[in-house]
Amino acid sequence: MALAPGTHADFEELRKRAVALRRAGLSLRQIRDELKVFNNDILNQLVKGVPPPEWTKRPRAKDDLRAKARELRLQGWTYDRIEAELGCSRSSVSLWVRDLPRPERRRTPEESAAIARKGWEEKLRIRDEERRRTKAEAKQAIGELSARELFLVGVGLYWAEGAKDKPYDRRESVIFVNSDPGMIKVFLAWLDLLGVERERLRYTVMIHENADVTGAEQFWAQLADADASAFYKTTLKKHNPKTVRKNTGDDYRGCLAIKVLKGADLYRRIEGSWYGIVLGADSAT
Repeated sequence: MALAPGTHADFEELRKRAVALRRAGLSLRQIRDELKVFNNDILNQLVKGVPPPEWTKRPRAKDDLRAKARELRLQGWTYDRIEAELGCSRSSVSLWVRDLPRPERRRTPEESAAIARKGWEEKLRIRDEERRRTKAEAKQAIGELSARELFLVGVGLYWAEGAKDKPYDRRESVIFVNSDPGMIKVFLAWLDLLGVERERLRYTVMIHENADVTGAEQFWAQLADADASAFYKTTLKKHNPKTVRKNTGDDYRGCLAIKVLKGADLYRRIEGSWYGIVLGADSAT
């Protein structure tokens, strides 16, 4: 049905039909198609004042939380307590209950501290979950490394953590030192890729004298899959009672130094490869 411009009677007749359809449970789109009224402004005028049917209302994911927040607020709960209880943000709680009367504060300082602590612990838990999820996703995204990728990683790894030749101190030696077992594993895999025989490797454990020296030696020998004969004497660092060290506990195993015998040629290849990476980075950017 077309609406004749300026005809009040036609509009009223059309409005009656639109209201009847609205009350019968039709949506605006269904009313539009039924009455052939495709102007949204006119359509909204036709059903003005008539509430939409329940089935057309979109449910909101946080409706239950909002209702619970309002219920707690009416019971006299404060923003921070509601936030801690429901695990919601302060801004959401404020938006949901700001029209309700403000409760009187009745809790003790101890109760306030406990509530604040609970809220903080919940935030830390959420952060930890996000941290673990991000790390797991990044780990999964790497997949298998190609030989070229492992080669480039190894060169960068050595140039960051390995011994380097200086113009004033010529030492073309391949010596890699690190305390991270993952770094050691990658470096050994890189040497395998380059065809460096394990017989050419010598190891030195470096650790504080008041740590579990024997346990550390066993740990690194197992990680490197190396015989005790490949290890030089462990280097012990003197303990300074005035120093407060954080590298203590069962997880502290010192550092492992890996030296490649007859490694001058390998060192030159590493240095040349590193400068090739630098040039490649310049061209890539």
